[in-house]
Amino acid sequence: MSESVRAKRSEDVGTPRRTKEIIAKYGFSFKKSLGQNFLIDQNILNKIVDAAELDETKGALEIGPGIGALTEQLAEAAGKVTAVEIDNRLIPILNDIFAEKNNVQVVHGDVLKLDLRKLFDEQFAGVAGISVVANLPYYVTTPILMKLLEERLPLEHIVVMIQKEVAERMAAKPGGKDYGSLSVAVQYYCEPKLVCTVPHTVFIPQPNVDSAVIKLTLRDKPPVDVPDEEHFFRVVQASFAQRRKTLANNLTAMAGKERREAVLQLLTRCGIEPSRRGETLSLEEFARISRAMLEEGWS
Repeated sequence: MSESVRAKRSEDVGTPRRTKEIIAKYGFSFKKSLGQNFLIDQNILNKIVDAAELDETKGALEIGPGIGALTEQLAEAAGKVTAVEIDNRLIPILNDIFAEKNNVQVVHGDVLKLDLRKLFDEQFAGVAGISVVANLPYYVTTPILMKLLEERLPLEHIVVMIQKEVAERMAAKPGGKDYGSLSVAVQYYCEPKLVCTVPHTVFIPQPNVDSAVIKLTLRDKPPVDVPDEEHFFRVVQASFAQRRKTLANNLTAMAGKERREAVLQLLTRCGIEPSRRGETLSLEEFARISRAMLEEGWS
């Protein structure tokens, strides 16, 4: 269904009137602890779905569907939609709303605890491509995304609405204040692109901060050669441990004070000025440091 046609529908779940009707009909009350904020803007919903590049041969995994505003749009665009909801109070509501949608499956569970490979095998057999498309609760954004990336699931895209500040950090380039270990981790696995910003006024209830939609396109392989990923990410984490400190000081804290001179020499051999700070380094420079440490037997 085209964006223009979707935008004209007034009876969709993701409108202020329908959202309020559903909340009243089922006597639903929001749990602040679950970060529940329902999107009520059709234009934003359309942008999320369009960014996912879905069609009838593809599947969408939605995390935290709420009352189904995004689920409804995904069901029109994808061949199969599986929505994972942690709040058991929402399961009968979702099952009721989507009772006549044969391509929508609601699963009760915590995505952080689920065996996602098993879920994919059960839910998306024969599907040409799978994307995660979701309005993620702020408080679990990073753990969910890192689980999706680190488990190397067969995903094409991850299109999620998250806190604006976090989205900017994921897409940040070296040299800026937003660039950090999260930027490196996300960009190691994906190509990030900010789709749009979302004001806090288009939710029920309204959160305290604005959101953004970010599209992460999964890479076929990492952009840098890293023989030991665990060590690479330890180097990255150490480099940002204290942002005001130089790279040499942060890496000395990782390697041990007795290796201070060795750290300086290693950085020089890598062509990296020891006085630089972590936020100025590219993925390739982090990889260069990690490779050099491993070649010299550093753990």
